Amino acid sequence: MTMLKVLFIVLYLFISNASVLFAFHKDPYQPRVPLELLEKLQDQDNPYPATAERIELGREIFFGKGLCVTCHSNNGKGVRLPGHSPRDFTDPKWQDMREDGELMWVLKNGSPGTGMPIRVGKVINEEEGWSVIHFIRTLKGK
Repeated sequence: MTMLKVLFIVLYLFISNASVLFAFHKDPYQPRVPLELLEKLQDQDNPYPATAERIELGREIFFGKGLCVTCHSNNGKGVRLPGHSPRDFTDPKWQDMREDGELMWVLKNGSPGTGMPIRVGKVINEEEGWSVIHFIRTLKGK
């Protein structure tokens, strides 16, 4: 094998795996919140009841002004993106591991190392964010 072929193969392998090599969060179950806040945020409950009206409001925001659908797709599984794909909200394991307080922190702060931008305080308010979280919970196992 010539040196040029070897170089081409190495370059191809590097480029084809670059998104995995440079992904900030390689483990999809790793929390996105700072570890020093994790316990506190896991104890923070959604202050609004999961009524049909609130879930519907969350759905409207998810598909509308919240722009969640852009990356998380209309089925909640997430659009496959280079570098770091969005969360799969249909994953029961992820749903069971993450608490509402953690999700609100991400809505307020974004997710460093990913494409997840700040939503609460920029395009939606906090109450709307809690409604989106209620809607996200309905996607479990779908």
